[in-house]
Amino acid sequence: MASYELKNQATANTEVRISSGYPTKDHDNADLARLGKKPVLKRNFGILSTLGFSCTILATWEGLFGTFLIPLQNGGPAGAVYSYIFAWTGTACSFAVLSELVSMAPTSGGQYHWCAMLSPPRWMKPLSYITGWVTTIGWMSGFTSCAFMAGTEIQGVAILAHEYYDPKPWHGTLIMWATICLALAINGVGGKLLPRFETLVLVIHILGYFAILIPLTYMSDHKSNQEVFKEFVNGGGFATDGLAFFVGMTGCVFAFAGGDAAVHMAEEVANATVAIPRAVLLSVLINGTLGFTMLIATLFCMGNIEEAINTPTGYPYIEIFHQATDSIAGAVGMASVLLIIAVCSVIGMLAATSRQFWSFARDRAVPGWRLWSQVSPRTCTPTYSILLTMTVACLLGLVNIGSAVALNGIISMAVSGLYMSYLIVAALLMYRRCTGAISLYNSGDDMLVNVPGAKLMWGPFRIPGIWGMLINGYAIIYMTIVVFFSFWPSEMSVDKTTMNFSVVGTMGTIILALIYYVLRARHVYQGPVVDLHR
Repeated sequence: MASYELKNQATANTEVRISSGYPTKDHDNADLARLGKKPVLKRNFGILSTLGFSCTILATWEGLFGTFLIPLQNGGPAGAVYSYIFAWTGTACSFAVLSELVSMAPTSGGQYHWCAMLSPPRWMKPLSYITGWVTTIGWMSGFTSCAFMAGTEIQGVAILAHEYYDPKPWHGTLIMWATICLALAINGVGGKLLPRFETLVLVIHILGYFAILIPLTYMSDHKSNQEVFKEFVNGGGFATDGLAFFVGMTGCVFAFAGGDAAVHMAEEVANATVAIPRAVLLSVLINGTLGFTMLIATLFCMGNIEEAINTPTGYPYIEIFHQATDSIAGAVGMASVLLIIAVCSVIGMLAATSRQFWSFARDRAVPGWRLWSQVSPRTCTPTYSILLTMTVACLLGLVNIGSAVALNGIISMAVSGLYMSYLIVAALLMYRRCTGAISLYNSGDDMLVNVPGAKLMWGPFRIPGIWGMLINGYAIIYMTIVVFFSFWPSEMSVDKTTMNFSVVGTMGTIILALIYYVLRARHVYQGPVVDLHR
């Protein structure tokens, strides 16, 4: 009886959409029901707030300043330019693939759900389980990295502003904790606060770009074309400049990391099958353009490279601002714009990370899933998942007190974890593309679709024909390169201060997840749980 009523409801929802001419809340719930999920979160995000959410988590031009040291040491100015172009094109193709997938199945689970629906039946459970865990690793590491960078950037500005300040590692950890607590306060309120906040941050994101670009280009001395476009640096002592180029490229890749953030908010976005692909692709276009122009401007206006790399603040951009303005007050003012956006990015990162973990717990894949999958009836947010995400990041922040090198490995884990999950689903989508197993979009179909064992169907957004194959293929090549070099150290001669520990963290977590799978998860995890039967 319930199945019959649900079927009639879905049909009615489809009729509402056709007759009214625009998507409705009922339409979104019907799309979610076709994936077998109950709507338990409120859809407070629209296209503009989703775009703001995606843009400010990517924060490409701001993120470049935070990771500027990596391509400067391995690649130099010219390497930074060309690695950015490669990262931009590869990211655009990767996000186009993700946009196709979220249009097919707009759930907070994202990658592990897509893996489950695209995998051959015999590989569905273990492959989707591992994909879910590497996504969790990537997002937990990404959130920790974002909060750590926000805290230590504030500390770096304090070093510049106060000559007698004696910085300690635990100072950066405490500031990081304060940033996370602010993110918790905004995420814990629920309602329309977060979407409205993200819309405001989008404005700051764009206006802040001009607040940095104009004084930087106007007040600084300019370098020559030769110094910017032809000067390579192999600071890591690698065998070839090409190898140094790919190692340094991870800095540009990290500036684009987090493109699937809007995906994990899918169950809180109105008209998700269309709004999220638009927001994701627009964010790549907007952030890519702002980031590239800011990179070129910074390289032309950068003073002494050695002083920028060896600055006591820990962030070359602070020294670049100081050299450009020849004023501590001016440099602090310009850096403050980046600090505001960095803190705002932490707020969005907490939301995306907690939703991804909540969805994975909802499908019984993590220890204690009954607790982490609960949703607050008052705020309609996964409160326990938010608290766990915050706690994990705060504990990882303690690593900085003992070793900043080990915490830098957590930053690399964000890249390796996220791109491993992208790579798995992109390869599976290419496999299904080649076999022609995905049928064309049909808005009137009220059957279960895009879940394990059900029919595969494109969403409203897809790239048809040969272009879809080429973009999908290029994305796979790019992701493979990114994952491979995300485990490399920054120098050829490795010691405990230059070792990249991300391979230990990533593979160690996967091994622990596999142990849990053998002991417990294989009995309770069956892939994405179908709450509703059509």
